[in-house]
Amino acid sequence: MDYSMVGPAIVLGLGCVGSSIGCGIGGMASHAVMSRVEDNHGKYIGMSAVASSQSIYGFVLMLLMKNSIQAGELSPMSGIGIGLSVGLALLFSSMYQGMCAASGIQASAKQPAIIGKCFAALGIVESFSLFAFVFALLLI
Repeated sequence: MDYSMVGPAIVLGLGCVGSSIGCGIGGMASHAVMSRVEDNHGKYIGMSAVASSQSIYGFVLMLLMKNSIQAGELSPMSGIGIGLSVGLALLFSSMYQGMCAASGIQASAKQPAIIGKCFAALGIVESFSLFAFVFALLLI
């Protein structure tokens, strides 16, 4: 049995699952707030979609890992280790980013002036998935 593409599939799958969970959490908060607030709905929708970026990181890593494994530069077992560890980082980062977005959406509905500060917190959570992405690039 060939396990060579398990690692790339894991990193893509976990990144996409995390993004869907995170965007779902943010989206639910966005819908609730939009039902109570008359204008500026776009900023709530935008904030709820921030967690989608981890699926992009997973996709890029999947392609790079696949190419490295096929070229013989990365062993399939190393690919599984990298895919699992980075995939879990993307999964949890997305989930917590969705939770952070949900609280930011609710807070900015009450005080619209704090929307920028709420995006700053989302960027801090995003940085951890970026760290995992960059560290994976160094390992590949």
